[in-house]
Amino acid sequence: MTRPRMLEPKTFLMASPNQLAANRANAQFSSGPTSSQGKAKVSHNALKTGLTGRTVLLPSDDAAVYQEHVDRIFRQFAPAGDEEQRLTHSLAGTLWRLERLPSLEAGIYAVGRRELAAQFGDEQEETVRKAMIEAQIFLTYRRDLNNLSIQEARLRRQYEKEEADLKRLIAERQQAARDCQKAENRRWQDAIGHYKSAKQHGLPFEPAEIGFEFSTEEITARAEQQQRQAAIDCGRYYEYKKKGWLQAA
Repeated sequence: MTRPRMLEPKTFLMASPNQLAANRANAQFSSGPTSSQGKAKVSHNALKTGLTGRTVLLPSDDAAVYQEHVDRIFRQFAPAGDEEQRLTHSLAGTLWRLERLPSLEAGIYAVGRRELAAQFGDEQEETVRKAMIEAQIFLTYRRDLNNLSIQEARLRRQYEKEEADLKRLIAERQQAARDCQKAENRRWQDAIGHYKSAKQHGLPFEPAEIGFEFSTEEITARAEQQQRQAAIDCGRYYEYKKKGWLQAA
């Protein structure tokens, strides 16, 4: 039976100083496209990151300005709780990307004017030549410009949905707080009513006996506060105070 042949290990040779120098020299001849069309294509690819990338900040963005933008959105909506804060932060990022689109469009045309500036040199009329360059820019970067419109529509839908969800959560939280406050006020009113009833009948008042967690002192203070406020609201505070109908604050 024939034994399998063992492969000999490969020998890796270190490049000599002369070879490294030659490699560096050759690299100078591979600096990328030199034609207007080639440069435009490279720029076209470079702009894709800003159009469809998920990263909120681009290298050209100012992080401090972005943080001020986020802080402003947080002050506007004043979110409470993890879900509201998550939506607010996402909303700020979506709005930041939306507001970036006009500068990206201007950037596409600026790149195109530079890369295609030498086009249509045989056109004698300068106004016509500029119009032709603008048209060529649109044709060269048509995909990116179309992507801008697509991304704008997508980001607007996303923003509107996030804003609606956030406003709904805030409204629900605020309504729950109002309902809770109303229930609390009703409970206080019930407690004060029982306190006055016990006092009217000359009986000791025990809040815990009828299911209230407030102390007698708290209920008494709340009743006196309401009495004073009612007198102030009707403009007869000092009249009632002179008659001794109000307890001292």
